[in-house]
Amino acid sequence: MEHARRPVALLASAVALATASALMMPLSAAATPQGPVVGNETKPIYSHAEAVKETVYIESKIDSDSDGKLDRIAADVMRPKETNSGLKVPIVMEASPYYQLAPLLTRDRIDRQIPRLPKDFRRWYDEFFVPRGYAVVEVEMQGTARSDGCPTTGGKEDTRSIAASIDWLNGRAKAVYADGTPAVASWSTGAVGMLGGSYNGTLPTAVAATGIKGLKTIVPMSAISSWYDYTRDQGIGYSNGWDERYAEWLASYVASPAARERCKEQLKALGDNSGDDTFNYTPFWRERDYKPDVDNIRASVFVVHGQEDWNVKPAHYSKLWDLLAKNHIPRKLWLLRGGHIDPNGVRQAEWQAAMHRWMDHWLYGLDNGVMKEPIADIQRPDGKWETQTSWPDKKAEDTRLFFGPAANGVAGTLGSLPSWPTGTQSFTDDPAQTEANAIGGPEAAKANRLAYLTPELKQPARISGTSEVTVRVTPETTSTPLTALLVDYGSVSDPAFSPVVVTRGAIDVKNHLSLSWEHDLKPGQSYYVRWKLHPKDHIFAAGHRIGLVVVANNASYVSVDPKAGKNSISLLTSHVELPVVGGRKALGF
Repeated sequence: MEHARRPVALLASAVALATASALMMPLSAAATPQGPVVGNETKPIYSHAEAVKETVYIESKIDSDSDGKLDRIAADVMRPKETNSGLKVPIVMEASPYYQLAPLLTRDRIDRQIPRLPKDFRRWYDEFFVPRGYAVVEVEMQGTARSDGCPTTGGKEDTRSIAASIDWLNGRAKAVYADGTPAVASWSTGAVGMLGGSYNGTLPTAVAATGIKGLKTIVPMSAISSWYDYTRDQGIGYSNGWDERYAEWLASYVASPAARERCKEQLKALGDNSGDDTFNYTPFWRERDYKPDVDNIRASVFVVHGQEDWNVKPAHYSKLWDLLAKNHIPRKLWLLRGGHIDPNGVRQAEWQAAMHRWMDHWLYGLDNGVMKEPIADIQRPDGKWETQTSWPDKKAEDTRLFFGPAANGVAGTLGSLPSWPTGTQSFTDDPAQTEANAIGGPEAAKANRLAYLTPELKQPARISGTSEVTVRVTPETTSTPLTALLVDYGSVSDPAFSPVVVTRGAIDVKNHLSLSWEHDLKPGQSYYVRWKLHPKDHIFAAGHRIGLVVVANNASYVSVDPKAGKNSISLLTSHVELPVVGGRKALGF
């Protein structure tokens, strides 16, 4: 996720500085009465080349490595040189476990897309914000790089290590320089904005959920809102490494060499306590779930996520977003068309302008109208962007489509009315079945999947939000997952169109009543099972068909359950609910 630096034009001449000072506008209590504000916007009047750069070591309130000493957290600071002579500035902060990242340790997990994020201000933030009267601070999470302690993969120690830096910037914690002399952030207004992607975006959410004073805004990009949801989907582990001692692996991956040696017991305990044998939601995962604490958040939130991010999967942003709305927290949303990516690499000029206005408003208190703009920016598959006044679209209605038998040349149908007389359809799990094979050829019945299609759409149909599948299933085994794939199929007359998986979701049927406990299934007994798919904002073109494919194991998506076998689905009550903009009328059938 590293991106090249982009030089920013600096107005550092004495003439520009004098002009800007003359035009300076009063600031709210959120910031300092000094600052580079011209025309209700911060301007680049300070020299980036002459900026103060320093490293401080902040005393935290944790002893994560149990050595009897409070962990010291390393942070690099860059601030205008004028802060040495009385200027007070707010802070743009990126906290990370990835600075000076250690080499890959145990096995190749390149598919996890973990970034190698270099330290020493190699992003665009310092070049952009420091000249505009901000400090930029890079904080090294405990147990990583130069910080003391042991990393805990989303545990309370992660959160408290970063909170210590905000406390220091607000005069509530002590820090020293490398030589032991006190480091006092007398130049800080105490107003902090945190931003970052992936783990770096997860830390802001975790810290904000503590309700810490001084944190004014966060910008979580491709961020985790629950580590349980990051490693499991509704009772079953995600495949390709998330299902195998992931918390231990990631903590070992980001740990500094010294921490890896001294934290052996703590790291092993992360794997031992993960509960990979059941994938249940336990106290271990509750500690790493920030959603229940959203009502503590005092900061505004600018959420950014890729709709095709199958690393930090889309439910992370939607669950957080829904809770932010419920708690009336000031917010904004960008939905990218791509995957686990930084918006600065997609829409650079617009992104930097958006961050400029956002930080000016929340850290300098400027009434620049940013909160009066449309709440959501959404990128379509063709790359074009559109704005929405709400997300999900306020015109989206949960529209129920029932499973039906084979008809009109397809293996199964999706219709507005339940099939009558009732019937069942069955499939037998094939753990080696690929997703491409499962969604292919929906016109023909296949032994290892069920497929249901709507008629061809007479007009484009848009979904906006989270879809949900409900089935009456009768398994012939004591355990089975169920996986649903929402598919965009072309028209019958366009065989060249390749079907597209719009979204997906899975559940362990043993956990259909609770994620905190499971029970073996009774072969031959029917169960009423409901599960959510990951959210999506997607437009099905006119002439296309909406499809739903149901399988048990999907090895490319979730951990394989070897006990899965034959399952029968009752058509009468089984259905999918789609968040269709305009409701059933928009579907035209």
